[in-house]
Amino acid sequence: MDVELPAALAPGVCPPQRIVVEDMLIRRWEPEDFMPRFEAIAASYEHIHPWMAWLAERPTLDQQRVFGEIVAESWPTADRAFNYGIFGGDGSVLGAIGLHDCLGPPAVEIGYWCHVEHTGRGVVTRSAAALTRIAFALPGVDRVEIHCDEANVRSAAVARRLGYRLDRIEPREKRAPAESGRGMYWVMER
Repeated sequence: MDVELPAALAPGVCPPQRIVVEDMLIRRWEPEDFMPRFEAIAASYEHIHPWMAWLAERPTLDQQRVFGEIVAESWPTADRAFNYGIFGGDGSVLGAIGLHDCLGPPAVEIGYWCHVEHTGRGVVTRSAAALTRIAFALPGVDRVEIHCDEANVRSAAVARRLGYRLDRIEPREKRAPAESGRGMYWVMER
């Protein structure tokens, strides 16, 4: 049973819609990002599918169109998620990152994925570092968390590199094919 948690962020409190990080631009997805996002997910399917519950099957154009419409209409989305694309200097999609207000006060969660052709270059680490700093600048946020499955060593390495503390490892429902059913909960406090 899902329990509705109160939001950490007060109504109207939002992170910026555009963030420049060195040679990357992290920005709110725009309607014109529909095809580049679809192509990045499709190209990276084998790489990210094992870890992403929302990617149980190959992406479809219709799914991406619906996601694009939701993001274009609402900031944050109805589930209190601030969804960003990560773009290279040439405008290519390097991955995605989100700030999710789903844990209740005073915490938010960061989630991410990286385009398979851009892994190992610090794309997600630099993006998550920037979003962590931004989260702590928002009123009402005293804790930022990164959740991943214990078997997802690449995701755990991002949290570790950024100085997040492993708060706990506990059983959780397997939601994606490669998951072990043991969740790692990484925490950074203000």
